[in-house]
Amino acid sequence: MTQGAGQGPEVERTATLRDFRVPAYVHETGPYVQSASPGEAAPPPEETYPEGYTPTQRDLPVVNRGDTVQVSVDPETAAAPPPNTGQGPLYVVGDVHGYLDQLVAALQEKGLLDADGNWCAGTARLWFLGDFTDRGPDGIGVIDLVMRLSAEAAAAGGYCKALMGNHELLLLGAKRFGDTPVNSGAGTATFQAAWLLNGGQKTDMDRLQDHHLQWMARLDAVEEVDGHLLVHSDTTAYLDYGRSIEEVNDVVRETITRNDADEVWDLFRKFTKRFSFRDEGGADAVRSLLDTYGGTRIVHGHSPIPYLLGEVGSEDDEDSSDPVIEGPHVYADGLAIAMDGGVTMAGKLLVQQLPLDT
Repeated sequence: MTQGAGQGPEVERTATLRDFRVPAYVHETGPYVQSASPGEAAPPPEETYPEGYTPTQRDLPVVNRGDTVQVSVDPETAAAPPPNTGQGPLYVVGDVHGYLDQLVAALQEKGLLDADGNWCAGTARLWFLGDFTDRGPDGIGVIDLVMRLSAEAAAAGGYCKALMGNHELLLLGAKRFGDTPVNSGAGTATFQAAWLLNGGQKTDMDRLQDHHLQWMARLDAVEEVDGHLLVHSDTTAYLDYGRSIEEVNDVVRETITRNDADEVWDLFRKFTKRFSFRDEGGADAVRSLLDTYGGTRIVHGHSPIPYLLGEVGSEDDEDSSDPVIEGPHVYADGLAIAMDGGVTMAGKLLVQQLPLDT
């Protein structure tokens, strides 16, 4: 069993959008900066993704408020009881991005962890939607916690499982391939440069061990639970990897196992696409996934709710106020639930029981 998390010194959280800036150490010399200038790896920011899109941009495009309709969800509202299958209630967790203290507090608030940070939810089922590392202070601590809770929950008759996020692919690639050039379709790119641009933390890389890499490489990309299709990214790119959940998960794992930098980069590039479920045609995009993989509603992370709602400006806007996120965002004709509360931009790390009472 891995060691528990949260034992290190407290790190003050940055309550602004500055988490999306390039870390100061990008321009330092040393083992983590051996590639070309990160700026050479990124195409000009665009709201739509061209065929050769390279996910090395550090900004997220802002979505106008009229592009999506929010359905208010009270986070304190009790969800409907789960089917009488002997299983406990179902919970999902949005993007964590290294904010370990906020994760522990959110899980404790929902009664899943006790005061000591141990599993106390019996047969409850807990799914993490990916993106455990980068931008925040303790990504490895987050992974250690999830791995430990997986064992503790299983011993209690429940489970704690996790999906593959684009930042898991990014960290795997940065560790395995470093500054090896990849065919990005938009200029010179490397995993290392992309990792740094997207909030890679040297402390995480220093603490990354083989068992962390093995755990990440085995994560599923898609799962269906109680009619909820769980994915990390709000994209239809999953359809490129198979026509069933089993096929997608097998192809993703096989791609990672082959250890080909260009193949893993293409996987990362596709998992980084976003906003497929908003605007006109968004509901149809959701239906294309539901019709293929099953389920009646899709649940995803990846795109922060403040961006989906247009509640933040550019990262250089000093007058931007902190977003207020109280719970998940339901949109695309009620078919999609967004779970990334924007913890890296002073939003909220979301833990939600499903189904939603809406």
